[in-house]
Amino acid sequence: MTEETSQDGALRRDLAFRYRLYKPVDSTGECFFLLHGSGVDETTLVPLAREIAPRAMLIAVRGRIVQEDGFRWFARITPTRFEQHSIRTETSTFAGFVADAATRHNLDLSRTTFLGYSNGANLVSSLMLLHPGLVERAALLRPMPVLDDVPATDLSKARVLIIAGAADLTYAPFAPALVTLLSQHGAELDTRIVPSGHEFGNADAAIVRQWLKASPAAPIAQS
Repeated sequence: MTEETSQDGALRRDLAFRYRLYKPVDSTGECFFLLHGSGVDETTLVPLAREIAPRAMLIAVRGRIVQEDGFRWFARITPTRFEQHSIRTETSTFAGFVADAATRHNLDLSRTTFLGYSNGANLVSSLMLLHPGLVERAALLRPMPVLDDVPATDLSKARVLIIAGAADLTYAPFAPALVTLLSQHGAELDTRIVPSGHEFGNADAAIVRQWLKASPAAPIAQS
């Protein structure tokens, strides 16, 4: 038997976003939604997620905005300014995608981690702020705040890990503002800095793995 079941990572087009589903035969029942950075595709975070949680189900999603030879999650004006209508439209559509994916694949969102990098991390933070209650646990790598207007939102049930890069001159200066924003809305925050630039690597995987152990997913309900 191969490592994967029939849900082997083939590109799927049955929901609003294209995605790949990876379900190990010995899956723990834990799930990760993976949201890539700008200019790449949905496969980029799969190796990192496997390093973090080898037996978790992975839903690797592709952003719908085409950028050069890859994809992103919403339109940008400059590297640190983003088109607000695009953010809200794509975030709303992604919220529907999460709900539909949970129904189609029998996912327990209380045992789900949203792992986002760069532009993908920014989509996750927007999802939390615009659609509260959908995301209970998020690991955000190299994020920054992107919403100009933030609604009154209760994030008291959300646990968030933010990892900034010490040498990331573009995004790292904005990370404290995101920490403050999410904290003001009640989220439980854990913030870390790694000695790298905007790229992610083994240090990020180790931190996320440690954080998950300290904030485990909800236990599987007994029938």
